[in-house]
Amino acid sequence: MLNEKEELLAYTTKPDYRTADKHTYLGRFNFDMLTKFIGLTRVLTIVARGYMFESGEANIDRARQALCAWCSVPNKKTDQPKKEGQSETDFRYLHEQFPALVDSKGNGWFYTFVQNTIKFIKDNPDKVSKYDQKKPDKLKGFASAWRKKVMQYQVPLYSSKTQGSFLIHFDDILADAFEQGALQNKDFELSPEFTEQLISATPKGVKPEVLITLYKYYMANTQIGTDWVILPVTNFDAYFGTTAFGRRCLQLLKEANIIETETGYGVSRYLLKV
Repeated sequence: MLNEKEELLAYTTKPDYRTADKHTYLGRFNFDMLTKFIGLTRVLTIVARGYMFESGEANIDRARQALCAWCSVPNKKTDQPKKEGQSETDFRYLHEQFPALVDSKGNGWFYTFVQNTIKFIKDNPDKVSKYDQKKPDKLKGFASAWRKKVMQYQVPLYSSKTQGSFLIHFDDILADAFEQGALQNKDFELSPEFTEQLISATPKGVKPEVLITLYKYYMANTQIGTDWVILPVTNFDAYFGTTAFGRRCLQLLKEANIIETETGYGVSRYLLKV
């Protein structure tokens, strides 16, 4: 969550399933992200920033194409030709420009990741939890749901077709990417003394690395004019490999008067009191 360049690799390179287990096979994702598409704002922004600033100067058109490639869903043989004004969702023509993001058949990185996840669960029931073994059933309609979502992403902000339920547009992502700039490694070292203070302040039921990471993220992302920092809860859940972060750890830290939080739609803003 601090090393954004490393995070980009997690969203654009092929996972190594040979060493995967129940704690690692989902990488930087969890099932809320795969089934409800919660938490994808940060993912898409990281991808956009990674390609927007490849040459140093901002290239918004290239970033938009990278988003399209990453989100690509292959057309079905029974699909009818797109109507005039209807958004495309199969971006196989971008394969040569973005071979890591979409293949020649229109399978985008995210679509491929979900299909590989389903296969991994079915082929390796001993490497996933009993709870996760049932997840492929919830992903049966993924292709159709994702295709619809990708069409929504492409609707212009001020289009008459825009609905309140369209929480993300590519235009929003690109604006955020442009404002945030090139990817950075924001990690830094804490003094041994302060690290011990954080460990001592960590309430029971929360791992020390959770508070340490939260502190670093807070310090690295504090902006002028406010003491509050946006916390992408779903992405932190995926980073730590457990939904306990959002469901339990934040509440325990709040009860210990270490942070204040306000949460909604998988995103929280928080104020650190350490």
